[in-house]
Amino acid sequence: MSLDEAIHTARSQSVEALEAKQAFISTYWAYRSYKASRLPSVYLYGDIMNFDRSLTLLQNPDDGSLKYVSSNNLQNGLGVQINQNITFTGGTLSVFSDLSRIDQFGGAKSLTWYSRPITVSYYQPLFSYNQFKWDKKIEPKEYERGKRNYLEAMERITINTVAAYHSLLLAKMNNEISKSNFDNSGKMLRIAKERLQLGDVTRAEYLQLELRMLNDSISINETSVALREAQMQLNSLLGYDESFEIDPQISQNLPDIQMDYDLVMTKSLENSSFSLNNEISLLNAESSVAHAKASRGLSMSLNARFGLSQTGPEFPDAYRNLLDQEVVGISFSIPIFDWGLGKGKVQKAKAAQEVVRAQVQQSENDYRRQMFTAVSQFNNQRQQCMVSERAMKIASERYELTMHRFREGNATVTDLNMAQTENDSAVRQYISDVSNFWCCYYSLRQYTLYDFLKGRDLEIDVKEMIR
Repeated sequence: MSLDEAIHTARSQSVEALEAKQAFISTYWAYRSYKASRLPSVYLYGDIMNFDRSLTLLQNPDDGSLKYVSSNNLQNGLGVQINQNITFTGGTLSVFSDLSRIDQFGGAKSLTWYSRPITVSYYQPLFSYNQFKWDKKIEPKEYERGKRNYLEAMERITINTVAAYHSLLLAKMNNEISKSNFDNSGKMLRIAKERLQLGDVTRAEYLQLELRMLNDSISINETSVALREAQMQLNSLLGYDESFEIDPQISQNLPDIQMDYDLVMTKSLENSSFSLNNEISLLNAESSVAHAKASRGLSMSLNARFGLSQTGPEFPDAYRNLLDQEVVGISFSIPIFDWGLGKGKVQKAKAAQEVVRAQVQQSENDYRRQMFTAVSQFNNQRQQCMVSERAMKIASERYELTMHRFREGNATVTDLNMAQTENDSAVRQYISDVSNFWCCYYSLRQYTLYDFLKGRDLEIDVKEMIR
């Protein structure tokens, strides 16, 4: 499995990918709910088969006396209502139409219809906090942040996959090196035994080489366990069970790309969630101040209703000679003395707003420094990979030459051990540098949500994800 195949598998079927997808879907439907709240909503309401046979306490309006009377009736009602929230003002406009019927039983049987063919009502808070206005500012940004968070989560999964993939590759190399070293140590030990009899190798050097072979045999067991653990870790990340055995391949050709700090910084501020997080934090702080100011003083609301209605013993009578009805009123509440409670809430909200502004400013400075460091690390890492690759080839060639010299009696055991150690270290260093190269690259992709190889922004197919 190549690195690209491992990345594709992790992004499509890993648990982390599923969690990121569901988190975005949750954000998507929250935004859909917000959009729906901006549209008219239609309700069907009613009161069906409401039968009442009981004693009801009533008061005589003339003399104020109380007495129980028998109630025996059946009430039915049905209506349709349309509501529309007004974002600009924060009010609510409603239009409804309903029809009611009361059947009176007992001694004086009667039937009464009551209709309200059309009624328009409007509720408007005055000098108060407009939740609709602030939702209009914040909710679209929350949705956009959800998309960017998903893309960043995908890049984070990619980085984790790169690290786990190269950990497996390193564990595999370590195991192969251990086996190869054990075989080579065995061959050199047989040669050393012959040279020991000739006096070309001392007893101490022979024992040193034998100890090296024993250590190599121990290393085989240790690296085998590490290899299995790295395999299971990558399998878990990719969504496979432990029966899968992945054979990782080292990247041969690294992309020849040089990062430009200005481009990285521009794309990061345009595409990443960092700038949106700051904007939303500032908007929430501003909203809290507005809410504190609106709730500390005068509170007023306007209620207005206009409609037509009629009643009658027959159904057609309820729609003849309709009577108009108008209801208008203003309710208010004015705190005369609140011991500074409202002022305290406002000052607290303003102080929190100043803290948020300072935090945003500091985070922007730190973020620019972080981007500069990330760009510098990436640009240096490719050169580091080229150097370590050359060092690996040199160390391998030197090890082969040292073994050849040892066979001919021109190298000591110490020379052989040193060449072997340097060769092993060079291989590990190269794999580590390649892993760091790809981690740095995908870290920059996570910061910018930009594909530097293809020269385009990363995108999300919302319809495909929802489907």
